[in-house]
Amino acid sequence: MAAGDLPAADTRGRPLRDLRISVTDRCQFRCTYCMPRDIFGRDFAFLPRQDLLTFEELTRLGRVFAGLGVRKLRLTGGEPLLRRDLERLVAMLAGIDGVEDIALTTKGALLAGKARLLADAGLRRVTVSLDSLDDAVFMALNDAAFPVAGVLDAIAAAAGAGLPVKVNMVVKRGCNDQSVLPMAEHFRGSGHVLRLIEFMDVGTTNGWRLDDVVAAAEIIALIGGRWPVELLAPSYPGEVACRYRYRDGGGEIGVIASVTQPFCRGCPAPGCRPRDRYTPACSPGRATTCAARCAAAPATRRSAPRSPRYGRGALTGTPSCARSQHARSRRWRCRTSAASRPRGQERPGRTPVPAGRLEVEPAMTCVIAEPCIDVKDKAGPPCRRRDRSRRWAGDRHALPG
Repeated sequence: MAAGDLPAADTRGRPLRDLRISVTDRCQFRCTYCMPRDIFGRDFAFLPRQDLLTFEELTRLGRVFAGLGVRKLRLTGGEPLLRRDLERLVAMLAGIDGVEDIALTTKGALLAGKARLLADAGLRRVTVSLDSLDDAVFMALNDAAFPVAGVLDAIAAAAGAGLPVKVNMVVKRGCNDQSVLPMAEHFRGSGHVLRLIEFMDVGTTNGWRLDDVVAAAEIIALIGGRWPVELLAPSYPGEVACRYRYRDGGGEIGVIASVTQPFCRGCPAPGCRPRDRYTPACSPGRATTCAARCAAAPATRRSAPRSPRYGRGALTGTPSCARSQHARSRRWRCRTSAASRPRGQERPGRTPVPAGRLEVEPAMTCVIAEPCIDVKDKAGPPCRRRDRSRRWAGDRHALPG
């Protein structure tokens, strides 16, 4: 039996079909929710160029994983377009037997001049980040003085090159949550899919707090109150975003609830049921796996004794989804720096994870220590040697292939 007839699977038996390849760890933006400037400043030790996998090495690994059943490749970073001649890598990957889809995630600053080349090389889709239509809000978030107009031009260039476009918006309470409705209104009827993402914890670098998270249920309730929406069936098993369509035919939107609803939809574990999607009927700020059951069961608090699983004050008389929501919130609030360290700073007793890693997605993203793809270096811990030779801010500082 050929390798492709035995697709790779996770421990739950879910096939691993999607592969993310990070071609660089550098980015010209300093988004406050991702790479804040006070940490990722001029002296930050990014990976030396010689430690990045070459295009030939990436293509070889892509071919290996295609033989194991991977069908979709996504190029990410950092900012992948900082890698010089990225269209050459796209063409090499497009020639792999079994690869059906190649996508790109980008901030968009360099996309306008590359969209046609990438499409001609074999790129199928592009996802562009845009967190607000207000210049002041957007530039405060990207901390690079890059205007909204530049991203909109990039989206138009991608569409003009025949590339389907998704727009990612990270929603942070008190920062850009007031931009949700203007963004939804702008992209309604445009043919582009807006995806709204809960503010995520990325370690100890972005000042994450649960209070800053705008839950997916609240986002859908806000948009659904203005333009009625209805749930769409998943396009494929394990789809990350929950998709909705406007009832008036204005297109569709998606929400990615990585905080309030971890990606367990496709989990076939005993006693686990496929999660329900969010509906505008959900209480604002409260996301659950089964809103109807939560609404039907009254919640009471127990002051003592301490619950061995949920701690003092655990919810009782509620369905399991509400209890897990409470427990998950408590875990997030109680996280310490020891439990949330940046890559390369492992907790005592843990096996070190190499800086480069492979991300393969079934219903969820699996992080596998070896072999090293997501591919920030070939192996081993991240290099801390300072490299001040370049400031990495645009085409003239692009990384080599």
